[in-house]
Amino acid sequence: MPDQTFRKNIPEIDPTEIEDDRSVISEEHRSFLDKVKNQSGLADLYDARDLTEVVFRVLRDLMTTEAADRVEGELHKPAEITEEKALQLEIADLWHDTNPIVGFLSRVRPPWQGPGIFKIDSDRFLFRVANEGGLPPNVDRERLVKAVFSATKDELSPERIQEIASWLPDYVRQLWEQA
Repeated sequence: MPDQTFRKNIPEIDPTEIEDDRSVISEEHRSFLDKVKNQSGLADLYDARDLTEVVFRVLRDLMTTEAADRVEGELHKPAEITEEKALQLEIADLWHDTNPIVGFLSRVRPPWQGPGIFKIDSDRFLFRVANEGGLPPNVDRERLVKAVFSATKDELSPERIQEIASWLPDYVRQLWEQA
């Protein structure tokens, strides 16, 4: 019978009681992706990497190419120091889109804000983050966006923080300021 237990002398393990040999790292010394993972409630660093890229994509869509380039210029710091090659990247690498067509189009098209242009409001911003990123059902999209914003703001100068805020729609700007 498949549901029958054959070795009854093995104790059950409560996953909340498993010792973790990693030491607690202060928030200021955590890596960028670790901050996003912990603050958003994501399961792993790969999800944090992929969903950060989506948040950055939607954020770039609101900005001019020049503004996006200024932000990228300040993001040349390691996102994660690890032996995992898929996570060895700079934060600026996350700012670039891995889809070459989307990356090209984001550089040649005007920002999606302003008169006569399809506008990204707060609902569309959050909708795109949830749907383009394949957001896990247990993760709140607003919490994810705030986590990415918080980790990003830790890497930027006050001038870039203000510049990004100026491009954001109403509610998303509130999330930026709360982060």
